[in-house]
Parts: sequence; structure tokens; C-alpha cells
Amino acid sequence: MIERSIIAVLGLAALVWTGAAQAAVDRPRVEAGFRIWLETEVRPAARKAGVSAETFDGAMAGIELDWTLPDLAPPGAPPLEGPQRQAEFADPGRYVAEQNFAALTKEGQAELKAHARTLDAVERRFGVPREIVVAIWGRESRYGRAKIPHVAIRALATEAYIGARKERFFPELVAALRILEGDHVPLAEMKSSWAGAMGQPQFLPSKYLENAVDMDGDGKRDIWGSVPDVLGSIANYMRKHGWTPGRPWGVEIELPAEIACTIEGPDQQKPAADWSRQGVRRIGGDALPRLDAAMNLMAPAGRTGPTFLVTNNFYAIKEYNESDLYALFVGHLADRLKGGGPIQGKWTTPKGVARADIAAMQRRLEATGHDVGTADGLVGFRTRVAVGRWEAKQGRRPTCFPDPSDVKQIGR
Repeated sequence: MIERSIIAVLGLAALVWTGAAQAAVDRPRVEAGFRIWLETEVRPAARKAGVSAETFDGAMAGIELDWTLPDLAPPGAPPLEGPQRQAEFADPGRYVAEQNFAALTKEGQAELKAHARTLDAVERRFGVPREIVVAIWGRESRYGRAKIPHVAIRALATEAYIGARKERFFPELVAALRILEGDHVPLAEMKSSWAGAMGQPQFLPSKYLENAVDMDGDGKRDIWGSVPDVLGSIANYMRKHGWTPGRPWGVEIELPAEIACTIEGPDQQKPAADWSRQGVRRIGGDALPRLDAAMNLMAPAGRTGPTFLVTNNFYAIKEYNESDLYALFVGHLADRLKGGGPIQGKWTTPKGVARADIAAMQRRLEATGHDVGTADGLVGFRTRVAVGRWEAKQGRRPTCFPDPSDVKQIGR
């Protein structure tokens, strides 16, 4: 899923790109090539996927490239400086700041009451707690209030032809045409984000085909206008992607000083009872929940921020959006919808670390034998663990988070 909070920022970036690069781009020539590409590349792929000529012609009638979209790399344009950055990968403390939850909590609690009967049916059918379903709904589209501005076919066709990540968007364009063919969603109503994430759950077309359900029984899978279909589709996604009924996503903890932050990650799980025996407690001192499930440390800012123990249900949420911070936001919002309080741990996370510097640091760590996941400039748990192990080798108390003052030295 694509994060909606960056659309305005990326839209501004697109305007800047347009002003800087439009003189170098021969738009009429690109548009002409686009029409040829639709006929020679997209039509055969769509036909092979079962899309009729009538559906294809209706979808592509009069279509033009949308030059306002971000992340474009047409012929003649200067190269992009780097990948677009999602809000989930920004400063962790800012992403899950307390002010981000007030309105979503109040609105979400009202939605829980308004759709109680539907949510009863959703829980019975899929086994996913209503608070998790509603929290995802709130994070993705603010309970259907967020504007979804683009016609999906045009946005996907533009990104598949002149986007910087064409290979990602081409199959999604074909999937969107399959939706028009099989689900008979009106073209004008099939709205998406700039990157093709559709409707209130913000499903990419391929995810819609796999996970959307007709919860209200009207014969359509309407994730744009039917709240029951939206809630059922989110719950179906979570069930298919590993949600275990009766198990929490995680709890905020106090991490004893003697426990190293380098034991973070799902590959270092152990039973909840083992964490209790090591002196780990909920934040505030209460005992951990009694679970028969394994848990692992999740510290999105190492020791410079709050720490959590999470179950595999946390990673089921991550299947919806591949970000620790996204899963933390959803899990915490679900807790708030049940009456829980704020995250209590304090954020002292250093600011101002450039993504390019993080990527360079990751490559150095890889060269010295550390597993950082991917050298993409994002501080995921493997990078945090690698930083902590490097700090320990330097004789420091590990923080497991890069600091601007020494990020260019880490790994050397």
C-alpha cells in the first residue's frame, strides 16, 4: 500500500520537476509513443489476461499521460535524484507523535459504533479484531474521508510508461484492466492515489483481485463506496497474510539496561515467559501478557526511543505496508480505539541523518560482514542491529541507531 500523507509533497515535487524539465522533454513525441505502446505492449498483455477488446478500448479512449504525477522519468528529462520517500520511513518519533492520534481515535471510536453490526460479521468471518480493521481503515483513508484524486487507469498507464519504476506498474495496469472486465467497476469511479492504490483500503489492483470481498451481498466488491466491503476486504487481507486470532500485536515495554538492543528482530524471537524471566515488564511495571506465542524486540529508534515486544501479528500488519512504523501506528491506534493511553517512552532520536549517508553507511557495514537487509537508506531492524554491533566493537554502549555526528564513520 502507498502512503497517502506524501501525495501533497510529491505533487509539489512533480510541479518543480515540470518547471525544470519540461523544456527538455518533447511531450508530443512522448505522447505519440505512448499511444503506440498501448497498442503494441498493453493490449496484447491485457488480451492474454482475459480483458476484452471492448473493455480495453473503453478504458483507453482518449487517454493521455498525466504529467502532474511524481516519480516520472520520460525521455529527455534529467535523472531523478533518488527514490521518493514515504512518510513511514521518516523520523520515527514524528510519525507516531501523540498529536497524530487524537482525531483518528475520536473518529474511529464513532465508526466502531456506527458499523457495529457489520464489524460483528467481519470478526466472525475473518477472525480479525474490529479495532485492527478500523485502525487500518483510518490510517489508509481516514475512514473514507480522504480525497482519492486520480483515475486509476490513467495514473497506472502514466507510471508504467514514463515512471521511474515502470516494471512495477505495468502488471498493476493489466490487473486494473482485469477489474474493469470482471468486476464492472465504472472507469470514472475507479479512483486511486498517484501510484494506483485504490479506494478506501488503498489496495493496488493486484491486491484488490486477491483480497477484495463483497461483504454487503450486492454482487459487487466496492472498496470505494461500500463500508461493509471496505471493512471485509481489509479483514480478508489480514487473515490471508497471517493474522492469528486471539493474539495481540504487541506491548510497549521497559527494556532493562543489561539487555542489548542488538537482539531486535523476528529472527530473535523467544517465548514471552523467557522475556519475563529476564526482567522485561510492560511500560509502567506491569507483567507481560501470558501468551503461548513467541515475541521479539521491536525498537524503531533503538535505545533512543520507546521499545516494544511484538508477536507475529505485528508482521501481519507489516504485510499491509512494509514498515515497522506503519505497523506500530496501526497497532497503537487499535489500542487507542479500545481506550488505551499514549505511547509512554520518550523519543530522543537524533535528527538530520540524510538518506544518502545512511545508504553509504549500510554499504560499508555490508563490506565488513554485517547484514543490513538492503542498502536503501532506510533504518530497518537489521540496520539497527548492525549499527549496535558496530558500536559495541568500538567499546560504546550500543544505541542501535545512527547519529549524525558519526554516521560517516560507522562501518569503517
